[in-house]
Amino acid sequence: MDFELEPTLESIVKQDTLKWIFVGGKGGVGKTTTSSSIAVQLALAYPKEQFLLISTDPAHNLSDAFCQKFGKDARPVEGLSNLLCMEIDPDAAMSDLQQQASQYNNDPNDPLKSMMSDMTGSIPGIDEALSFMEVLKHIKNQKVATEKVLTDGSSGSDEKKSIAYKTIIFDTAPTGHTLRFLQLPATLEKLLGKFRELSGKLGPMLNMLGGGNQQDIFEKLNEVQKNVSEVNEQFTNPDLTTFVCVCISEFLSLYETERMIQELMSYNMDVNSIVVNQLLFAEDDDCKRCQLRWKMQKKYLEQMGELYEDYHLVKMPLLGCEIRGVDNLKKFSKFLLTPYDPKSDGHLVFDLEEK
Repeated sequence: MDFELEPTLESIVKQDTLKWIFVGGKGGVGKTTTSSSIAVQLALAYPKEQFLLISTDPAHNLSDAFCQKFGKDARPVEGLSNLLCMEIDPDAAMSDLQQQASQYNNDPNDPLKSMMSDMTGSIPGIDEALSFMEVLKHIKNQKVATEKVLTDGSSGSDEKKSIAYKTIIFDTAPTGHTLRFLQLPATLEKLLGKFRELSGKLGPMLNMLGGGNQQDIFEKLNEVQKNVSEVNEQFTNPDLTTFVCVCISEFLSLYETERMIQELMSYNMDVNSIVVNQLLFAEDDDCKRCQLRWKMQKKYLEQMGELYEDYHLVKMPLLGCEIRGVDNLKKFSKFLLTPYDPKSDGHLVFDLEEK
């Protein structure tokens, strides 16, 4: 190619239309730090807008990254009030689901009810399904907020319930979980389409047999299908959704990143940015081990440069302590927008405040 893309995420921060940003990669490569850094930079760039950072990883780390306790409800970050965080709690979400299901079956002695309760907690992929339900909720909230603004120019008394975030950032689980999560919209759309066909054929007969609630269930399924279709459209629209891959400069991480990019492209998702974490930049370092590891890192960086020449390849340094707390995240995250220079920025390696 005759040109090289900027080694920054500036294009993502400045892209005014983005609604969904997914951050994913192999376990232990710095996904939470990267997603938190992207969220911090977005919140700083648009101080009048609201942003939401959601952890879909069952082993949540957002509370550790911001040194603040988060839960299943969105809470503002202390020191950055236009950024809210939440950690999806599968147990709490399952109990909410079971409560909703009891509307259709309120017999406490029904053995099927207790069996379903035991099964749902152990279904493979239940975390991804619950994360997806959270996406559906925010799609609905965006619609409600937009409709309120169009009709009366205000968000009314339900403002908190129907808040429309400018962008929602996902701190995802390791690669396999994330790919399953991203497959859900297309899979559910097909599945719900089949249910819709069945409801047209069997609905009248079930009502004749006394299934009064059947019509309600089919109507709910129709509504869910419309929302799922909208999610599918939004996730495959590069103006609305993008995926940021996170890796380290080692063989296994590079291999998994390539596999993930191929999968994402098969889902028609936009992916054009890769963040490479934990780089040593050890040219002038006296530590022999550091120099050997930096030599290995440079080898894989060269391979990435050739393989992903039409991607934004962002190189982030390994620091002397953990990146925790809003102030440290602000200092570190600026290198997502301005390339790190070991000569002029090297002091940062030891400058962060220990938490």
